Amino acid sequence: MDILSFKDKVLEKLKEVEDKLSDGNITSNLDLLQSLGKEHNRLSTLRDLFNELENALADREAIDELKHAEEIDDEEYNEMIEESEKTIKKLNIDILSLLIPGNEINERNIIMEIRAGTGGEEAALFASDLMRMYLKYAENKGWKHEILELSDTGIGGTKNAVIKIKGKGVFGRLKYESGVHRVQRVPVTESGGRIHTSTATVAVLPEATDVDVKIDDKDLRIDTYRAGGAGGQHVNKTESAVRIVHIPSGIVVTCQNERSQHQNKEAAMTILRAKLYEEALKKQQEKMVSQRRSQIGTGERSEKIRTYNFPQNRVTDHRIGFTSYRLGFILDGDLDEIIDKLIEWYLSEKLENIEI
Repeated sequence: MDILSFKDKVLEKLKEVEDKLSDGNITSNLDLLQSLGKEHNRLSTLRDLFNELENALADREAIDELKHAEEIDDEEYNEMIEESEKTIKKLNIDILSLLIPGNEINERNIIMEIRAGTGGEEAALFASDLMRMYLKYAENKGWKHEILELSDTGIGGTKNAVIKIKGKGVFGRLKYESGVHRVQRVPVTESGGRIHTSTATVAVLPEATDVDVKIDDKDLRIDTYRAGGAGGQHVNKTESAVRIVHIPSGIVVTCQNERSQHQNKEAAMTILRAKLYEEALKKQQEKMVSQRRSQIGTGERSEKIRTYNFPQNRVTDHRIGFTSYRLGFILDGDLDEIIDKLIEWYLSEKLENIEI
């Protein structure tokens, strides 16, 4: 699909919005004024991006002409084309993201939950690898993180981790990571050199606010208990750990990482709000969408989304059939290539039914 084919529709819609904004009667309707203002901002940004894309495509043609005229050598040509393609790819993703309205949620912080799946200690070690991968990615992006809950195995593995990641556009980048991640490798404890398959699950929830989710105190059962594991004498000798049960939904959240009961309760409520918000979003989507569920972004943990194969140095994302042989770099937080391809594929699928 030629993304530039949407430019005329965008310009037409932009003119409609500008005509409405110039109507003097609109100033009395603040909600409509605010809504039209946001839409004008989106459409005018799209107009500018379309212009940039046309210029970038023209620049790429100019590079080809220079090569054809033998004014640049192969090495210089390859460098210029590579840079040009990066620019065009980024502009395409930016345009696709803005063409689909209602994506304000993509700007939110996230609550990420990583759990060891099948595979015993090896699954816990893999969960720890995934946790490190996401924290390195967050660091590369300049995002901040806060570990809300962590349960480890004592020898480097992670049974369960709940992390809050804060920054611009976090949910929009990481929401595609929800699902089952599979690893194929020879465990350190395996003397026979046999390849084992283990799994870990990842859930990515947009952070919710009090406005998004109303929680009635009478719907909560809050228990306190002594924290276990590492944490020092104070943590283990006081009832600082908190377990919250949301009675209507049956959702249970625990937190024991912080030193005080108050801090643990606050962290647990943050997780609970995110889980309830996710449930509300799912119900809303089920009402609005009658067609088949998208292969990406449903957040279903039963989906096997990606395989990390150590013997072949390979990472394969099964949803889009993408394979990279840069496993070490990816586990070190270099996720942009995979995420960019997921965003482009997902948005292209959505674009088929979009109305500007």
